[in-house]
Amino acid sequence: MMVRFTPFHLVDGSPWPLLSALGAFGVVGGLMSMMHQHLFGTLFMYVGLIFLLTILWWRDVDRESSLLGFHTKGVQKNMYSGMIWFIMSEVFFFIGFFWTFFHSGLNSVIDLGMEWPPFGVMVLNPYGVPLLNTAVLISSGITVTCSHYSLLISDFNSCAIWLANTIMLGVLFTGLQYMEYLESSFGMNDSVYGSIFFMATGFHGFHVIIGSIFLFISFLRILGGKLSPSRHVGFECAIWYWHFVDVVWIFLYACIYGWGSL
Repeated sequence: MMVRFTPFHLVDGSPWPLLSALGAFGVVGGLMSMMHQHLFGTLFMYVGLIFLLTILWWRDVDRESSLLGFHTKGVQKNMYSGMIWFIMSEVFFFIGFFWTFFHSGLNSVIDLGMEWPPFGVMVLNPYGVPLLNTAVLISSGITVTCSHYSLLISDFNSCAIWLANTIMLGVLFTGLQYMEYLESSFGMNDSVYGSIFFMATGFHGFHVIIGSIFLFISFLRILGGKLSPSRHVGFECAIWYWHFVDVVWIFLYACIYGWGSL
């Protein structure tokens, strides 16, 4: 029997992709139940299942990297490339929201009262919570950069402290965003403005939650001594993702909160 040597990791069979796909399908069903029947149990159950499967999947990836040494240079290079292409796909995802916003704002129709924002929509004050959230996210970008620099110079304690501050800022941003939604005088069904506003900022908030979880996993790996100045691909990808979230918010603030309130 001939053995083939390869610089890449030939992944073993895993149940997590299939189970995660079924869980995602269940989340969609839960959302439909919540919106049409006001039943939240199904949604929360499947969201919890996705969260559990994510932990188990990341646990296996961590073992393959730290304990088994399967993440060779070729694997790391592919991880960097994959993250770059993933972020590029996310860029085009948000471009769709900006395109819709400016198309609707620059081509006002009679149905919207020939003005933008549409007549009757009381927009949020851009100098209140949105400005505070902007400062929070920019600060988190600074702290995560300090955390990365601390890791590069082998200062693991400072790395963990800076990263913990970043995660707390991400949680603070999510909390402030939730408060803003509660105090908003318009909803998703209040004209195209409300739909775009909640879709764009809501998906961004979802990305902040994912980024916070991504950074938290890296935080646990730092505490476990599984990262080094020369091997921290996952942490670096999490940092790229977090900076992407920061940049998207700056554009959201300038366009939807700033220009949209003029």
